[in-house]
Amino acid sequence: MLFMVHMVVDIPPTVPADEAARIKAAEKQYSQDLQRAGKWPHIWRVVGEYANYSVFDVESNDALHDILSGLPLFPYMKIKVTPLATHPSAI
Repeated sequence: MLFMVHMVVDIPPTVPADEAARIKAAEKQYSQDLQRAGKWPHIWRVVGEYANYSVFDVESNDALHDILSGLPLFPYMKIKVTPLATHPSAI
């Protein structure tokens, strides 16, 4: 199942810089592991924002929920999920 996910990150200024750096490093590792596994085939940065649009290819809604809630930055994100279907004009 394919899902387009819009993620906006908002780390509060009260989070110490070294803690924010640790969380971001963990996030990068987690996301790259998912990309290598084929579950996160696309990720695009939104220009001028701390945000991205991503495409996930997972088995179920529950699998996507588990992946997203496992993101180290999850507590600092607003997330919008859009299920995708094949377009009849796609070649």
